[in-house]
Amino acid sequence: MNITVLDAATLANTSLDALAQLGKLTCYDLTAQEHLVERCQDADVVVSNKVVIDQHAMSKLPNLKLICVAATGTNNIDLGAAKEHGIAVTNVAGYSTPSVVQHTFTLITNLLGNTHRYINDCQQGLWQQSPMFCRLDYSFNEIAGKTLAIVGYGSLGKAVADVARAFGANVIISERKDQTPREGRVSFNDALTTADIISVHCPLTDETRNQIAAAELSMMKPSAIIINTARGGIINEADLADALANNVIAGAGVDVLSKEPAEQENPLAQYKGANLLLTPHIAWASQESIVRLVNEIALNIQAFNQGEMRNRLV
Repeated sequence: MNITVLDAATLANTSLDALAQLGKLTCYDLTAQEHLVERCQDADVVVSNKVVIDQHAMSKLPNLKLICVAATGTNNIDLGAAKEHGIAVTNVAGYSTPSVVQHTFTLITNLLGNTHRYINDCQQGLWQQSPMFCRLDYSFNEIAGKTLAIVGYGSLGKAVADVARAFGANVIISERKDQTPREGRVSFNDALTTADIISVHCPLTDETRNQIAAAELSMMKPSAIIINTARGGIINEADLADALANNVIAGAGVDVLSKEPAEQENPLAQYKGANLLLTPHIAWASQESIVRLVNEIALNIQAFNQGEMRNRLV
């Protein structure tokens, strides 16, 4: 069996021995679209994190039997074309939950405690100039007692809610926008107006694209912060930058953008205010998370070889 990994660089030098044990393994750090067909010509199995595999590519790859997406989201794979060509597709879900939860609270605690500002001041030598033993230049606020709203209550949202409760937060669960709240949930608008912290964990769909824009941000408390470790495009980026610049809300932590890598002209990439923490889509990428991902891909390939439907989307 020939196994080709198209973007091994996204796996951060993690050992791929679990894949190598299953067949002849060929790895490319990154693959441009124009090299895709050439590199996959002899592949029975292709592993792709973000490389797009579309109808045109599949039509040129008669040996391809299985596409393993090295992620949960599969928007880079034409699933309809895969079905048409008889190519199986698998993904991996749940591998990064501890990593995403940890990064979510890294953003929350840094924003509430202004940790990044204090660290910068220490690096600039300002503590040495302090007239007292500490510096109290910026506010430091606790999660305890705050209302934290979860937008998107899947496995990630539930895990974030559990940790928030451990911090002593009052957790509320937002219903989908413009829908009547189910039992145990509050309306989307009530979540926005009530929360001190909003954490977004829903997928990017036609329904959720730009679901938080200027109107929604203006509904939030001026003291509130919003966190997005889900997908870029759920929060309108230009509107969020404006809201931060004009103190409509107190802060934001963003790990994802609508186009990645970040474009120079992206409003959040350009924004320089200390009330924004922008990280380069790393919430999923703890070392432990990537090890779990590779092992799960290997199990998906083994299952496919045995005729099992493990994590099969097609």
